[in-house]
Amino acid sequence: MTQVKIKPKILSILEDKIRLIKTEKGGIYLVGPIRLPVNLYGETVIFQWYCWLNCEEVTEDYERIIDKLSSINLAELQQSSVLVYGDFENGDDTIIRFHSICHTGDIFGSKRCDCGFQLKQSMSSIVEHGAGALFYLANHEGRGIGLFSKAMAYILQENDYDTVEANEALGFVDDSRNYSDAIAVLKALRSKPVTLLTNNPKKLKALREAGLPVSGREALWGDRSEYNEKYLETKVNRAGHIKDEETCCND
Repeated sequence: MTQVKIKPKILSILEDKIRLIKTEKGGIYLVGPIRLPVNLYGETVIFQWYCWLNCEEVTEDYERIIDKLSSINLAELQQSSVLVYGDFENGDDTIIRFHSICHTGDIFGSKRCDCGFQLKQSMSSIVEHGAGALFYLANHEGRGIGLFSKAMAYILQENDYDTVEANEALGFVDDSRNYSDAIAVLKALRSKPVTLLTNNPKKLKALREAGLPVSGREALWGDRSEYNEKYLETKVNRAGHIKDEETCCND
């Protein structure tokens, strides 16, 4: 990832949302608040979300900090895992999910995206199927930009940028996720064909280019609401996700 100069318009949107907290070891850069609609026991509750970044550099020149985001690669500071169910190694018919971590959706139940739904639905589908695996890819936050950068992107989205435009405005490509590690683990766990739970053709392509046998694909749309409607449409119209007329486009 290359460092880019942040445009004045982008800086004017973001800098009012950043706060420096000085510490003995340097500084904490706090970004927020960000409006976060959360599904809490069946009721939508609006929270205000903050994210922070520890940094040795202490400056109130926030443009310097923002400029560095796309080159620091914050998303690489976490580890991934896989959740296996049933006889995954030997079963003739298994399903898998490559799930990218989503701190806000998976943990808080945010309705700005459909990630939390996809995580729970994938696990449920794997159990109902009898065998499968969920790969939880922790270095994929925000399609590979990291949590702090994702918080910045959320602020841009609140100012009429879609998810693709927001990532690109911060100096990132729209989607920098890499599946090579997950594929290597999958190869170690299973050699027989798998069915992939996904709407993203890039995941299918990654598996096939790695020489893995893929028996099919199952769509994973759902939890559409007023909060994530634009997000889901952007997945299809800008990111090339495979549209399912029955579940993607109807409430």
